[in-house]
Amino acid sequence: MRLGWATDVGRQRSHNEDTVLVIELEQAGYHGALLTALLVLADGMGGHLAGEVASTLAARAAARHILHTYLTPLPLHERSASEPSLKELLMEAFQRANELVIERVPGGGTTLLCALILGNRAYIANVGDSRAYLVSSTGCSQITRDHSIVDIMVELGQMTVEERAHHPQRNILYRAVGQKGPLEVDTFFCHIPAEGALLLCSDGLWEMVSEEEIAHVVSTSSSLQEACDVLVEKANQAGGKDNISIIIAAPPEIPETGLNSLEG
Repeated sequence: MRLGWATDVGRQRSHNEDTVLVIELEQAGYHGALLTALLVLADGMGGHLAGEVASTLAARAAARHILHTYLTPLPLHERSASEPSLKELLMEAFQRANELVIERVPGGGTTLLCALILGNRAYIANVGDSRAYLVSSTGCSQITRDHSIVDIMVELGQMTVEERAHHPQRNILYRAVGQKGPLEVDTFFCHIPAEGALLLCSDGLWEMVSEEEIAHVVSTSSSLQEACDVLVEKANQAGGKDNISIIIAAPPEIPETGLNSLEG
């Protein structure tokens, strides 16, 4: 599996409130070769320390739940009816993260974006405005939906996409990990195309660099790590108004055999 990641404080913040967590596992056994990656990205909020503590706690709590429940031990057996589906597993992980942030960081909060990759299949969960894209030479396709006030206004026809980019309340979220009350989690599934990649990023990237430029950099870079480094540089050249975090994954094609019994 090809992976690249980067996180940077940007040019206008004194500290980095983003957290990036990348775990890659490779297994060979009864079901053949199975490449697995767990990608987690969180963008904290709540002022000095509260944001970075919230993002770190949320990312670790979600990853710990997924690893303990699904990946440790590695899933070599047929899944039973009592075991959660991957969608349910991701939603449970977000609930654990939410409970921990509420308990440990009162007044703090964070976005949380997770992708569990099995071969060329990606299972994604999201709260907040960190984004997941499918990227290829033809462009970027946004998978996730931003949970911001201005996006509701765009959906209602009260604002254009162009106006959204400059609205003073564009970063105000109506859904985040750490908010009291029930947490609603969006989940998605997609195939990563053979010539494409899955890209996760905080708003420090997508607000500074256009989707067209992101796609161009990823498709023309010699490696995914180089793409991450170049995108950070471009975000900073555009002003670096926020912390910048990126994860890019591009697994090779593998046979479908053996995957269906693991997914639930």
